[in-house]
Amino acid sequence: MMKTKKHPAKYTDVFIPIFNKYLKSHERVLDPMAGTGKLALIKEHGFTGEIYCNDILDWGTAKYENVDKWTFDDAAMMAYEDGYFDALCTSPTYGNRMADHFEAKDGSKRITYRHCYGSPLCSDNTGRMQWGKKYQKKHEEIYKECLRVLKDGGVFIVNISDHIRAGKVIPVVDWHRDVLIGLGMKLVEEQRIETPRMGFGANRNARVQHEYIMVFNK
Repeated sequence: MMKTKKHPAKYTDVFIPIFNKYLKSHERVLDPMAGTGKLALIKEHGFTGEIYCNDILDWGTAKYENVDKWTFDDAAMMAYEDGYFDALCTSPTYGNRMADHFEAKDGSKRITYRHCYGSPLCSDNTGRMQWGKKYQKKHEEIYKECLRVLKDGGVFIVNISDHIRAGKVIPVVDWHRDVLIGLGMKLVEEQRIETPRMGFGANRNARVQHEYIMVFNK
């Protein structure tokens, strides 16, 4: 396994026990866009099932050893049978400035997927997609694939956030909620949680200070 890289957008620690609350009764859970596999920390809160993690990149899978199985596929084309999982939990990219895939050579500090990974990202990686039609099309494809591998009656948890661009809040949360409902999912609970955001950079005062956890049933 490769050395763990510093992922720029891991789950906030306070989310782990919240995820466990909804997942603890399930036997087989998938994070389709798992990063370093931090979801596996729910095992420290009493989860006794299996945790599967998938990511288009290998960020260093030894980080969280409680992951039962790793795959490295495009989340829109995963190698699992229909209805294989009884629950999914994931945090899509937000389409914000972390998706900047410019290769800076001036020594400046950048917290982006490309810079944290250390090499260019492929065109299908949502970590290089700014908010817009390409981002939306790709996430619709990913959600359709997620629902394919989720059994009927299964739970789907999404952690997502808006962001500010040109002084305006971009309705990322509303878009993800609407797409999943449009695909037939039932929203059963939604939480808005205040979270710490990056405290440096020219845009440090232009960041929303909360994220959302949405819980759906198929």
